Amino acid sequence: MSRFKVSRWRERYATLGLPGIEKDAPRPGRKPKVSADQRRQIVRMTLEEKPANATHWSRDTMAEAARVSASTIGRIWREHGLKPHRIKTFKLSNDKRFVEKLEDIVGLYLNPPEHAIVLSCDEKSQIQALDRTQPGLPLKKGRGATMTHDYKRNGTTSLFAALNIADGNVIGDCMKKHRHQEWIGFLNLIRKTVPADKEVHIICDNYATHKHARVKAWQQRNPRFHFHFTPTSASWLNMVERFFRDLSEQRIKRGVFHSVAELEAAIADYLKLHNEKPKPFIWTAKASDILEKVTRGRKSLDKLQSV
Repeated sequence: MSRFKVSRWRERYATLGLPGIEKDAPRPGRKPKVSADQRRQIVRMTLEEKPANATHWSRDTMAEAARVSASTIGRIWREHGLKPHRIKTFKLSNDKRFVEKLEDIVGLYLNPPEHAIVLSCDEKSQIQALDRTQPGLPLKKGRGATMTHDYKRNGTTSLFAALNIADGNVIGDCMKKHRHQEWIGFLNLIRKTVPADKEVHIICDNYATHKHARVKAWQQRNPRFHFHFTPTSASWLNMVERFFRDLSEQRIKRGVFHSVAELEAAIADYLKLHNEKPKPFIWTAKASDILEKVTRGRKSLDKLQSV
């Protein structure tokens, strides 16, 4: 090392002792090229303005508008937790009995009644049997699997499913349509499957099929079945929707089906394998926590509408 460096460190030791050489002295560092005012301006533009020819900012468009580099924009956005490229969807229920229905269903999830079975039920309608126009290439080292963007439709089917919230077991059946006749047929399948000495609580949405006069007559003939309807625009409250998502992602989305029968067979195999090692979904959100979020959402909407 240079003589000047040795002399400098010896001088520090003579002046400060051992603490003087245990840690280097602080340096001012390079002066920032983007001032604090510029950073605040970039954050303000991100939150309050939009580019002239787009609905949201990108790093390049913001860099051009702010006259800084795209990497600088990326750092500023990361520091402030800003992600203009992402958007989340939402829908607040306008059901007049929202609170009552919410507390009823969440109560079934968190504190299910003793000696009873709670089933989250719904239909996944219009599942398409899609066949690709050309065979895709398989997965290999350095390259992902491929699939054509276009497809051929070979018909549709509808899956009726009932998720047991206690053990994760699923009762399912595919049908051509999803009318009240099919719903009653599925209810009869549930009645034959579950133990005869158990009360059965059915969680389902407000689809007209579930409230048909013949369905109500069926319920009167089967008094151990109790129906609990989710609020309107609140399908997220039905736990079976989580199972439908797994089914779509793991078995249907990338599947190739030459007929409806082939699609229904694939769904039946998925249900069979799922029920061999069922795993329940655990609901953790309390009704009070959900209501708090809904209240905040309504206040934000009211504030936007008043502007």
